[in-house]
Amino acid sequence: MGREILLEIKNLRKYFPMKNFFGQLKGEVKAVDDVTFEIYKGETFGLVGESGCGKSTLGRCVLQMLEATEGQILYEGNDLIHMPKNEWKKYRKKLQIIFQDPYSALNPNWNVKQLIAEPLIANGYSDKEIDARIRELLKILNMNEEVIEKFPYGFSGGQRQRIGVARAVAAYPEFIFCDEPISALDVSIQAQVINLLNDLKRDMNLTILFIAHNLSVVKYFSDRIAVMYFGKIVELATSKELFENPLHPYTKSLLSAI
Repeated sequence: MGREILLEIKNLRKYFPMKNFFGQLKGEVKAVDDVTFEIYKGETFGLVGESGCGKSTLGRCVLQMLEATEGQILYEGNDLIHMPKNEWKKYRKKLQIIFQDPYSALNPNWNVKQLIAEPLIANGYSDKEIDARIRELLKILNMNEEVIEKFPYGFSGGQRQRIGVARAVAAYPEFIFCDEPISALDVSIQAQVINLLNDLKRDMNLTILFIAHNLSVVKYFSDRIAVMYFGKIVELATSKELFENPLHPYTKSLLSAI
């Protein structure tokens, strides 16, 4: 029996119109161009490529933060793109994101309690459940309960990103899109965040779409890796296969630059 497919992307396209000074259409930027792949339940799927190749755009289309131009995004067999808004709300809790920049991702006017409570309130949890979940998450993050009233400016980048991780997993999602979550952090802090994600993946049976520039991290953290180049997937293999036997010239150039 094969592995269960959680997310399936079919012929996905996201084009951005290019206009001249007078507002006339003069072309399109093909940020995501006819991309097809699947992600299995419980795996970490790495997505690598140079800046501007369409990685983040693809992830944001999956979460419906951007509207796809064409194609299908099937989650548990249900097409998210053509799903009615009232039905999409049921899925919204299942798919979450960890942003790249921990400094701009958190509302500076909210304390830790408010930041972590927001997704729980949105999903109808009671005050008692919210308090218990916040304390549980702070314990997982190795942060004292005294920080609950502190604001983002009082934390380091690594601590902010861990709060961002807590927000993402607070309402027990199934799928997390990690949009280069460690690129803005020091190397020593990167390892802490990756280990935290590994622990959460194991304990919560999470499925992760992981984007990063650091190929060594992607190799360590991912089960399979897709290489993206100018909006297209040019190679897809297990982490071991990709590093031991890269086939596409672009993949070889990426590996040679490590």
